[in-house]
Amino acid sequence: MTTTPNQDLVRNALRSVNDPELHKDLVSLDMVRKIHIDGESVQVEIELTTPACPLKSQIEEDVRKAVEQIEGVSTVQVEFSAKVRSGPQPASKFLPGVKNVIAVGAGKGGVGKSTMALNLAVGLQQFGARVGLLDADVYGPSIPLMLGIEDLSPEANSEKRIVVPEAHGIQILSMGFFIEKDQPVIWRGPMLHGAIQQFLGQAIWGELDYLIIDLPPGTGDVALSLSQSISMAGGVVVTTPQEVSVIDVRKAIGMFRKLGIHVLGVIENMSGYVCTGCGHEEDIFGTGGGEDMAKTLDTSFLGKVPIDPSVRQGGDSGTPSLVSHPNSTSSVAIKKIVQIVAGQISQRSLLNADAPPVQINRR
Repeated sequence: MTTTPNQDLVRNALRSVNDPELHKDLVSLDMVRKIHIDGESVQVEIELTTPACPLKSQIEEDVRKAVEQIEGVSTVQVEFSAKVRSGPQPASKFLPGVKNVIAVGAGKGGVGKSTMALNLAVGLQQFGARVGLLDADVYGPSIPLMLGIEDLSPEANSEKRIVVPEAHGIQILSMGFFIEKDQPVIWRGPMLHGAIQQFLGQAIWGELDYLIIDLPPGTGDVALSLSQSISMAGGVVVTTPQEVSVIDVRKAIGMFRKLGIHVLGVIENMSGYVCTGCGHEEDIFGTGGGEDMAKTLDTSFLGKVPIDPSVRQGGDSGTPSLVSHPNSTSSVAIKKIVQIVAGQISQRSLLNADAPPVQINRR
């Protein structure tokens, strides 16, 4: 007697399929959104925890194999949707519609931190997430130039709240919108804290899956103000390979941990260069420094991004390289990093992996 497929059989089969990153089955994780059966054909909809899921193809293959084992099933169609989830966060009057905040820091300048922050934001948006970018590098706000919106002046609504503008599909707010070109920002801690409070509390960010925050170089007041004001899903650290960079960037990891911000991992930027004329590859700034640091400090290594003229051209022209050169070597590397970061955020959100307690010296 032939068994007729039904929803219970399919759902039970899916209990054998684990999310490769979360290590729990799809049913327990409430990721099975729809099961439709038409004779011998089964259609399953899986709701991913991020549209940038790095292991989507593996999940599809595992679902297909599990359902095909059911007697009477001849074809299996797997469809995907995505819903970014929030991790446990303390109550805050700031950013009520933002699910995950990711800080990008370096502990020093000149390593491409702002470029990586921008491309992380653009990459997440390209995968289908709702993304904002806060340029908290108040001393050297370069994001407006890199997005081609230097002359933009944000408006205020009737309640005198800042209407956050949009560029390349992401919401963006920067000190660069509020100061004259070439005007230095010479502020003490309380003024910096006030500016951060305004960017968080008086701006209309709306509903976002991810808010990327580009921190200023160093380990000072801005990072402290942010950590005291909002809960962060994690921090990403950017370095170049050579030791003179790594020795300073190590302090950024220490800062994140001191402030109770989970370190998602390290990006090694400017890692190697391939000559466009002859194809010769050379490690101008060395190689492996970021990866070695990640191992030594017991954090994840997110990947290497090579030196690529298209990245510089994109920053100067106002069109990010992920938009202007989506298939370049650097863009491919950045997209992989974006997926790894999104996957880590999902792990922390769904498994309730709370960050360590905040320990701040308030003397």
